[in-house]
Amino acid sequence: MDPSGIMNSIVSFAQNNTIIAIILALGLLYFVYRKPKLFFIILILGLFLYGLFYMITSVAGPGSAEKRKLIEQEQKQSD
Repeated sequence: MDPSGIMNSIVSFAQNNTIIAIILALGLLYFVYRKPKLFFIILILGLFLYGLFYMITSVAGPGSAEKRKLIEQEQKQSD
């Protein structure tokens, strides 16, 4: 999944679940105001996890497509 796809899913979630999005935004604002060190730790952790997720999906994508292709070839041979 590319970064724009992830942003689209976040925006879609925020539009469908307005109350939850507002609570999350208020929680982040609280951390920025009261505990900025914790906020930046959470931000860096989130960015790291996003990068890790992006790397895993980009590496796994070609493998799963190849697996699907092999399964389709096997089904054609058995028919």
